[in-house]
Amino acid sequence: PELDGVSVLQHWREQGRRFPVLILTGRGRWSDKLSGFGAGADDYLTKPFMHEEVVLRLRALMRRAYGHAEPVLQVGPLSYDTHQGRFSMEGKRLGFTAQEERILAYLMHQPGVVLSRADISEHVYARDSDPDSNAIDVLISRIRRKLGAPMIRTVRGRGFALVLPDEDADEDALSQDEPT
Repeated sequence: PELDGVSVLQHWREQGRRFPVLILTGRGRWSDKLSGFGAGADDYLTKPFMHEEVVLRLRALMRRAYGHAEPVLQVGPLSYDTHQGRFSMEGKRLGFTAQEERILAYLMHQPGVVLSRADISEHVYARDSDPDSNAIDVLISRIRRKLGAPMIRTVRGRGFALVLPDEDADEDALSQDEPT
């Protein structure tokens, strides 16, 4: 091809085309994501990905594009008002640091999906993580304490997932679909 997808998207946006765009790519570096969003992408998903996640993201993209986005995310008793940036558990407001908020919001956008420490770190710090750092583990521990309910599950060797407090502790129930 003469142009890559990001260049084509940028050209479309310059022409005033405003349709929703989800970039599916193998380019997962932070700089690639910045380029994609900078060109006008509405969402960006890197390989490997699960087909179900693509479908969920496309549905959410369409809801947002046509004015049907839900301003409050709800996972069991935990809610997040995306407009005001407030978390609450069964109606009681919870206080988090900015980094804790970014992690919890990221987990809430993908309930039941196991997210690696590297993915979470990149989302929180906008850079790749130091593999020897336990910063994400410390932040997850603080979030767990503040939630007071066992909603963040550690999946050994894979990462963390936000689950309902009464969900069975079976790791097999968490996003076991093969990535694409």
